[in-house]
Amino acid sequence: MSPVLRLFAILSLSLLPAIALPYGPVPEAGCPILEATDPESRQSLMHFVCFYSAAPGDPAHDAHSPDDLPENLNWRLASGHDLVFSHTKSVYWVRLNVENTGSRQALWYLKLNYPLLDEVTFWQTGDGPNTHLVTGDQRPFDARGIDYRYFLLPVTLAEGETRSITLRVRSSGALNVPLTFETPEEVIAKSNHLTLTHGLFYGALLVFAVFNLLLFFSSGTAYYFYNAFYMAAMGLFMFAMGGFANQYFWPDSTGFANTSIPLSLALCALSMTLFGRSFLEVERKTMAGTAMTALAWFCIGFLALTLLLPYSKTILLNTVLALSVIGSLFVIAVVRWRHGYQPAMWYVLAWLVMLLGGLIYALAAFGYLADFLAREALMQVAVGGQVVLLNYAMVQRWRLLNEKLLEVEHNARTELEFKVHERTAQLRNTMRELEKANRQLATLSLNDSLTGLHNRRHMDNILPELCAEARRTRQPLTLALVDADHFKTVNDTWGHAFGDTFLQLIADILTRHVKRPRDVAVRFGGEEFALLLPGTDIPGARKVCEAILHDIATTSLTSPDGHAAKITLSAGVASLAHGEDRTSLFDRADEALYRAKSRGRNRVVVSDHSFVDKA
Repeated sequence: MSPVLRLFAILSLSLLPAIALPYGPVPEAGCPILEATDPESRQSLMHFVCFYSAAPGDPAHDAHSPDDLPENLNWRLASGHDLVFSHTKSVYWVRLNVENTGSRQALWYLKLNYPLLDEVTFWQTGDGPNTHLVTGDQRPFDARGIDYRYFLLPVTLAEGETRSITLRVRSSGALNVPLTFETPEEVIAKSNHLTLTHGLFYGALLVFAVFNLLLFFSSGTAYYFYNAFYMAAMGLFMFAMGGFANQYFWPDSTGFANTSIPLSLALCALSMTLFGRSFLEVERKTMAGTAMTALAWFCIGFLALTLLLPYSKTILLNTVLALSVIGSLFVIAVVRWRHGYQPAMWYVLAWLVMLLGGLIYALAAFGYLADFLAREALMQVAVGGQVVLLNYAMVQRWRLLNEKLLEVEHNARTELEFKVHERTAQLRNTMRELEKANRQLATLSLNDSLTGLHNRRHMDNILPELCAEARRTRQPLTLALVDADHFKTVNDTWGHAFGDTFLQLIADILTRHVKRPRDVAVRFGGEEFALLLPGTDIPGARKVCEAILHDIATTSLTSPDGHAAKITLSAGVASLAHGEDRTSLFDRADEALYRAKSRGRNRVVVSDHSFVDKA
């Protein structure tokens, strides 16, 4: 057994002695007389009260005044106990004899501290004028004569006067007749005390209900609305049970005075169920969810029955319903707690307090426990404790949800950072690959794929820069155009593949002889090549070209048919003149190449045309 259930069992067993009837009937030997001026006697009022229970069929049941009572009526002493009776159809007659032994006339109040009595009739007989007051919650509220939630009978006694006060009480439910005999000062003092207590209780309920309602409107969370609904319904139930609803809400609606109590009790049961299912996060398709759905429909059905059945039945049915709902919610909360739902712990404690308080209050309301005022105060303490625990449970639930949210946010941030890091690494790899590809593309765009030499595009890009540098530094810049002799014959004789091999040979020889870092060898046509030689004058360029021509002329390749194949080159050389642009330089080199071809090939010709600056 869990500690909570063990505690509940112990507390329940402790109530068993209180459930016993508070008194046994004692034959009356004569109702004693209460000395009204003696405070101790007033405190012991129930030792001076006599009563008689008139069941249906008894002549006293149909009597409507003390004069109609049989003379041999078997009055019984209350023997110091409150007059508390469970549900009964009997009519109860109560008698109290009071005497003023003081030296002056004084006023006292006989107060019946239970507002839920259908019919209460007071008679005063004695030395002075007889008075008669008919009231009860089945009559308009102003029938009480004094605007007070309980029943007050003013008793004025002259010096030495003795009066007999008789009450006829009937009610369709349980019957409580807790009587006190007080001075006006005592009535006011107790009323002020109760006003403060009730003001704090109902004010706190109202504040909590409005606060939860505002939380619902701001967050849209359903259990805030259900909690506000529950506190409003519980407040209305306690307000009706305490007599305030009859005093302030419907003082003239005598038919609704009783109906409002089981009706508000059924609303309490419905709101408890809805709040419990929402707060405990019970899934609808589970056994607990099915049970709570059934409870909710039972509550709705009992609400409808409350408007159809008499009060004596609906108050019993709805009380059983409310206690069943409380017990069911308690069990479901324990199960949810055992399943690891931490907010259920405070929910269990809240409903444990409510279950015990509600059970005691129900026993008092149905006449199985005395001292209804104390039970009402205990119920208020239980409701207040439950409301505090429920709201604390919601705070804990919010805290856990917030922690989960922060954990989810932290995990999401960590995962996001990891993904960003991963994506950044992938992006860096992609950028490196892209850069590499760009370099490869740049190389492919500026280099000849067959020979590996720079291509015409590279020469077009770099030649203007070399020309500008030469003019700026006044250093020589020489351009040599080299062309393979009779290369078409090679392609026609041995095929283009062998021709490509010759072109690669030429490129290798050019690369061997163009050694300086800034010298550039270019293939800008099929068998046409160019040498860009910055810082090299005509004699130096001529020497380089003659070495290249000699090298290629003395090198042979084995042709596809097995014979040795050779090829020669022709070269035209031109040096950049003052004020000359790259186009003119290229044209002069090309003209020198043309003359080398026309003079028999396999030779180097230097441009002999001087450049004239037209500017």
